[in-house]
Amino acid sequence: MGRYEPPHGADRLRRFARALAADPVETLLYLPEEISRRHEYRVAYDVDTGWEEHLHRLLGAPWPCPETPHAAELWASVGRELHQGGLAFGRHTYGGYSDADESLARAVRCVVLHRRAEVVVETGVARGVISRYVLEALEQNGRGHLWSIDLPHPFHPGLHPETGAAVPARQRREWSYIEGSSRRRLPALGRKLGRVDVFVHDSLHTARNTRFEMDRIGRVLAPDGVMLIDDISTHQGFALWTRSADGISTLVCPSADGEGLFGVVCANGA
Repeated sequence: MGRYEPPHGADRLRRFARALAADPVETLLYLPEEISRRHEYRVAYDVDTGWEEHLHRLLGAPWPCPETPHAAELWASVGRELHQGGLAFGRHTYGGYSDADESLARAVRCVVLHRRAEVVVETGVARGVISRYVLEALEQNGRGHLWSIDLPHPFHPGLHPETGAAVPARQRREWSYIEGSSRRRLPALGRKLGRVDVFVHDSLHTARNTRFEMDRIGRVLAPDGVMLIDDISTHQGFALWTRSADGISTLVCPSADGEGLFGVVCANGA
């Protein structure tokens, strides 16, 4: 998802009041994240324009990647299916948020395939484009499960029926959807799983939330595990976490449309 800019003025107050009435716990947990934005700043990252080759090198996978054509076909297929269902697809089409970027989706698919991941955790679902890419890769590998933590859009309840729309019924057996914020749901899930092979952050993009999620997953990340963190260009969270971590390799990657950046963390056992 892209960065969400909340409504202003009276409309903002009305939406907040509705969200508070519908789910007071999650709405109150959201407030510190909104306040924390005041202390965010952009980081001058060294962007790796050759990130795909370098990612495959870190994964010990062949380059050029033989899966590239399949990833492009899947992207086109997901777009057609969503449009046929009357849903928009792309930047800023989900109540101010965005569907997954194609480059991030391709990176996620390659990591799950080449790592032959069994335990994949995702935060943020929206229409489920990244979820679909993960599940397609797990299906191709013939093993693995995806756990997705997602808090449906708090200020646009009309969008809630669209959650996971890109995921077909046949793939939902290997998918556990956990409703709620990562602040509430991720710690318990990490303890339950004990090990995470691949983690994808695509939930609330604040520095505070990003560092919280990376810290929690970092405690249970497999020795050859990988984290993919979306939308790192709007705050300092990714930079601060990676600077303080040991035994990792990182990449900063441009989105396909050039509007944003995502980060990759590979444990050095990789």
